[in-house]
Amino acid sequence: MASFNKLKNMLMLVLHWILYGAGSTDTCQVTITQPRFQEAEYSTHTVFLTCTFSAFGCSSSPPQVLWFRFLSKKHEDLCTPRCTDHQKYKVHLSKNSILLQINNLTVDDNAVYICGVAFSDSSSPQSKQTGDGTVLTKAEKQHSNRKLGFIFMVITTTLLFLYSATVFTFFLVYKLKPKLLKKRGNEDQRTENCKITSGRKIFQAIAQELQKQRYTEHCQQPEDLEDDTVYQNR
Repeated sequence: MASFNKLKNMLMLVLHWILYGAGSTDTCQVTITQPRFQEAEYSTHTVFLTCTFSAFGCSSSPPQVLWFRFLSKKHEDLCTPRCTDHQKYKVHLSKNSILLQINNLTVDDNAVYICGVAFSDSSSPQSKQTGDGTVLTKAEKQHSNRKLGFIFMVITTTLLFLYSATVFTFFLVYKLKPKLLKKRGNEDQRTENCKITSGRKIFQAIAQELQKQRYTEHCQQPEDLEDDTVYQNR
């Protein structure tokens, strides 16, 4: 962090040296804002770094825009204001927004990118400012493969869970099926027994009724014979 602060101070001196000049707008004040981090996927070939600024008391003329890059052991001037590699870097300025376009992005482009804004017609120290820098990181192929491996692991786990649930369901059906069949057989047997018992009761009722009728007929025959005998004797 200390080396980064030294670099920022040195860049401010460079910025003042490049855009040094006397001007009439001494109250010009510039404020710059940059996102702290930006991550690009492994498959990304072009990235845009954002830098926004606000200017108070400055002239209406467009400011000078500069971009620097801070690597692990050195810094590079990318666009001051001309870009050193026009195919690799392009600067887009629109109102209060500045974009740095980086083409053919590789992992070697991982660095801290610092945006600078200066109104060259002002001698105010606040008219030339730099941002805190954006840490650009492009994921390596190994990281991408790791993400694919994680997705594959999630899919595999889901399929295994579904397979286990299916096997467990079939196992329960296999174990419970004999009991269910036995229970159903018992219920059918009870129904059949009920039918048989009901039939027996009906048959017994009919037999009892027939027996009553025969008994009645048997009891009535002697009285008739007695009446005939008495009539004949008379």
